Amino acid sequence: MKIARRKPRTANIGIFGVGYHVYWGQFPGLLDELKAKLSVLVSKVEASGAKVMDFGIVDKAEDAYALLPRMKAADLDLVFCDMLTYATSAVFGVLVRSLDVPIVLVALQPLAAMDYDRATTRIQLLNDDFCSVPEFTGVAVRMGKPVPPVVLGTLHNDPQADGELAAWCDIAMALHDVKRARIGHFGHPLEHMLDMQTDQTALTSAFGCHIVQTEADSLLECRAEVTDAEAARKADEILTLFDTPDPGDDPLTAKLTRGDLDRAAFAASALDRFVARHNLDALAYYYEGAPGSPLRELVTNLIVGNSLLTAAGFPMCGESDLKTCVAMLLMDRLDIGGSFAEFHPVDFREGFVLVGHDGPHHVNIASAKPVLRSLSKYHGKPGSGASVEFKIQEGPITMLSIGVNAQGRFKFVLAQGESVHGPIPATGNTNTRGFFKPDIRTFLKRWVAEGPTHHFALGVGHRADDLSRIANTLGIESVIVG
Repeated sequence: MKIARRKPRTANIGIFGVGYHVYWGQFPGLLDELKAKLSVLVSKVEASGAKVMDFGIVDKAEDAYALLPRMKAADLDLVFCDMLTYATSAVFGVLVRSLDVPIVLVALQPLAAMDYDRATTRIQLLNDDFCSVPEFTGVAVRMGKPVPPVVLGTLHNDPQADGELAAWCDIAMALHDVKRARIGHFGHPLEHMLDMQTDQTALTSAFGCHIVQTEADSLLECRAEVTDAEAARKADEILTLFDTPDPGDDPLTAKLTRGDLDRAAFAASALDRFVARHNLDALAYYYEGAPGSPLRELVTNLIVGNSLLTAAGFPMCGESDLKTCVAMLLMDRLDIGGSFAEFHPVDFREGFVLVGHDGPHHVNIASAKPVLRSLSKYHGKPGSGASVEFKIQEGPITMLSIGVNAQGRFKFVLAQGESVHGPIPATGNTNTRGFFKPDIRTFLKRWVAEGPTHHFALGVGHRADDLSRIANTLGIESVIVG
């Protein structure tokens, strides 16, 4: 059972095609055929759910200059330049110079190969999508801009090209939301976790997001507004989504108690109200409250509600780790999950490391129905209550940790591995058997050598390249370990 997104993913994507105005008089009807090609690309991008703005075909320098203010006014997250046929770089130069969003060159020719015995100049021009790509990339370099990435292939029946287009649409959605995100924060990082201290202005500078300073007491006010009927509905939702098995060998665990379920349901309902009240897209927090106080009971019972919201597209990050909250948001908008994770014990016999945490988690990427257990204490933190346990789906996985260098600049530390079948500890925490190349000892040494935060976002699939592209777009250093 999946938890539905409360807000659909979206992005503002601009598309324009390029051509050479001299051809239209020489080859009547060619322009209409190129317009038909452009419409195919527009349809492919619209299928992603993004908002697409079709700016038509630019075929001379004057058109490019006239188009520039329209594109700037459109608040775009990404631009596809459709290389419909040969075009002079004058239709591109001023755009690549002036637009501050990623531009992707799309060269998808209609034919996989021409029939050379019957080929004509007109057919060649219809399939000349790659011809001016080197001219465009060269001009980007001369303009002091990054070389635009290229999607190269055929317009029809090309899964690789379609996959690359879809990945760029995902990237646009991640950029769209991180630039506009309102990330809530209350409390403080654990005093002794020096790697997690974060300059909130630096987050706005690097990503565009705004950190919304809230108060734990505001959450307590939301808790007071929750009715018994509302909490009962939430409890029923929780019992539908989670299993509640008997405990294993860990003496800290017990079968979920009714009291812990009710506390989790009230806390989850309060979180829903809190997110709505402050118009949040995500939240990072750590707060203890006075022993025995209603506030402590509330803030130490957020794990279940956090996990529900994270799966619904609102990353919730414990231990006040704002950097990892951003990492989770990026993964969620790539539609690959994004659970809060760190390294647990290494298995030197089988060559893997357990990766997980005590919450919160993206339950939509669980390998099976997630589990709730009652814990008599949360190790290293105050409080007790319901906690979430599961493995993520078996298969490829990606990790993103956002570190900070000595100059205060962010760095994406990325890796890809495999989640493999096998038992995990029944401790009320997520854990996944993570296998990484070339071997677990070498990988872990290489990982820590790159200066990551000890937390990271954990998602499914191999998407390190896409996350690295996001970093490049934002001007952030990135490294893929291994």
